[in-house]
Amino acid sequence: MIKLSNNVELGDWEVEISAIRSQGAGGQNVNKVSSAIHLRFDINTSSLPPFYKERLLKLSDQRISKDGVIIIKAQSYRNQEQNREDAIRRLQELINGAVVVQKRRRPTKPTKGSQTRRMDSKTKRGQAKSLRGRVDI
Repeated sequence: MIKLSNNVELGDWEVEISAIRSQGAGGQNVNKVSSAIHLRFDINTSSLPPFYKERLLKLSDQRISKDGVIIIKAQSYRNQEQNREDAIRRLQELINGAVVVQKRRRPTKPTKGSQTRRMDSKTKRGQAKSLRGRVDI
């Protein structure tokens, strides 16, 4: 079981994990051992609550396909078990990050005093710059 929150858990049968060969340099070992992990999670057929599914499908993340399948490839570590844990951790972070409701931004205006201070400082900088090039004889 993959625990996402106090109320929400994913069953092991919902996550498809397969071992594949890692990419990149690594010598003879990389050609023989399948240490990378390919994780697939179908959002639509999962047991997630509708709110979770809706938020995940709205995300514009390259790891989520058009069909609603999350694909994560983990190959940071040299052994399969660490890569498996890394892929599951990244899936948890993706799902938990999607359901966090952002605080709504309230548009504000700068105060009159802050506007005048800003304009005064710009004027002073402009005057100092113009005086630098002058040479008095």
